[in-house]
Amino acid sequence: MEIEVRRRGRRSLGDKAITVACVVVTLLALAFLVPAVFGLQRYVIAGTSMTGTIDYGSVTYERVVPVGDLRVGDIITYQPPPDSGIDHPVTHRIVAIHGDVFRTRGDAVPNRDPWKFKLDSNQQARVVFAVPYMGYPLIWLSDRHTRMLVIGLPAAVIGLFAAAQLVGALRKKPQDEAKPADTAPRPQNPSVPLHG
Repeated sequence: MEIEVRRRGRRSLGDKAITVACVVVTLLALAFLVPAVFGLQRYVIAGTSMTGTIDYGSVTYERVVPVGDLRVGDIITYQPPPDSGIDHPVTHRIVAIHGDVFRTRGDAVPNRDPWKFKLDSNQQARVVFAVPYMGYPLIWLSDRHTRMLVIGLPAAVIGLFAAAQLVGALRKKPQDEAKPADTAPRPQNPSVPLHG
């Protein structure tokens, strides 16, 4: 009986861990999907140039606004010009606007970005707010080795569990093989002689 109680306790702890993991994954999914319903774009901050304002691993939520609404001091996520040598979006603060030409700078960097740029569209994503730490899982998953570990480790555990169950099922002898075929006594019907 004690062994069963311990097994149940372990299953209960495993069930709790799975429940917590499911809740965390669900909350992260909602944090990324629900804002889209309200027209917000999401970006994961994978650099340190805005540290102090928007730290590494944060997720920014941004609303698309007309370019004419942008002001010095706004934080935007944009693609730097091709000759900048940067092939990914950058989230920086606008420090100067001259007509339709913009200059930006990261808050943690003393100098302006070395490029000037024009926005390709008449609308631009502007940061509304940021949530710290929420982007870490996505940053980690962007690494190939981490992805393999996150996918491979649970798959290996499931495979080992399935193999253990299979071995246990093969070792178990069916109870019915040990019993001889139908040895129970049969009731006898008495016969009564007929005299006529």
